[in-house]
Amino acid sequence: MTPPRLRIGVAGAGHFGRFHALKIAASPRAMLAGIHDPDEARAAALAAETGSVARGWQDLLGSCDAVVIAAPAEAHFVLAAAALRAGRHVLVEKPIAATLAEADALDALARAAGLVLQVGHLLRYSAEHAAISARLHRPVYIECVRIAPFKPRGTDVSVILDLMIHDLDLVLSLVDSPIAAVEAVGAPVTSMHEDIANARIRFANGCVAAITASRISLKTERRMRLFSQEGYISVDFGARRLMMIGRERGVPVPGLEGARMEEVGWTEHDMLEAEHAAFAAAILDGAPVLVDAAAGRRALAAAIAITESMRLARAQAVQSGLIAPMASGGNAD
Repeated sequence: MTPPRLRIGVAGAGHFGRFHALKIAASPRAMLAGIHDPDEARAAALAAETGSVARGWQDLLGSCDAVVIAAPAEAHFVLAAAALRAGRHVLVEKPIAATLAEADALDALARAAGLVLQVGHLLRYSAEHAAISARLHRPVYIECVRIAPFKPRGTDVSVILDLMIHDLDLVLSLVDSPIAAVEAVGAPVTSMHEDIANARIRFANGCVAAITASRISLKTERRMRLFSQEGYISVDFGARRLMMIGRERGVPVPGLEGARMEEVGWTEHDMLEAEHAAFAAAILDGAPVLVDAAAGRRALAAAIAITESMRLARAQAVQSGLIAPMASGGNAD
């Protein structure tokens, strides 16, 4: 007997929508039910590439069991809410929504209907996340740096929701404690939104995380340092290498009695494929949703707190004469 295959539609035929559509088309547990995009020519082009069909929004909802929302962030709530009300399971790209009220509404809709609502925080499915979380459980300080050259894609939102939110979600997955305070600074440089940002987050349990993100750098760099009761971890994501100094793993460190050092690497697997496999398993097998609405909401709440802290810091700097007010058309407030 042939196992059931999910009919999954994709809303959004842009950069991420294309990758989602290709994964669904190649999935052994799903079939691509159609592509929707307000740009009909773009939807038709992606449909032709993936052997599918371009559909209107209501036609797409009537032709599928689940929908992947890969539209611009401001459309996430409207599309996801409509899909859930139509009885369709939803995988929505990050951020889950624009506001916490919208995130709560989506969660309530999914719960009431018994539907899967999964949020696309891709790093949760990565080998790097597995390598770190297997070695560290009680962090006291985390430092993240994620910088990259400018790309027009993603500038409909700030660097916080574009890049920093990946590290935010990673930090939040490692620190099991509410956020107590946030201090942040940032500035727009080439777009209408913040292109560089630095945030210092203090959690209720005393852990502190310092996160820097930039999308106007001349090179790409991703690094993380973590201090915990288990030891010290340094991660170079570009080189896919992790070094840990602790007491339980690796070889003895000369001159440091009781200390051991472990150096490991990893081969990254296809995270998007793993994300889709998890989505299918949650729907067809009843598997737990790894990145559910609560996780998406927590990341969004942290991103909003950072944004508000940056706005306050900017207003204070303007008032003191440290910086000039933003020109009209900017996104300061």
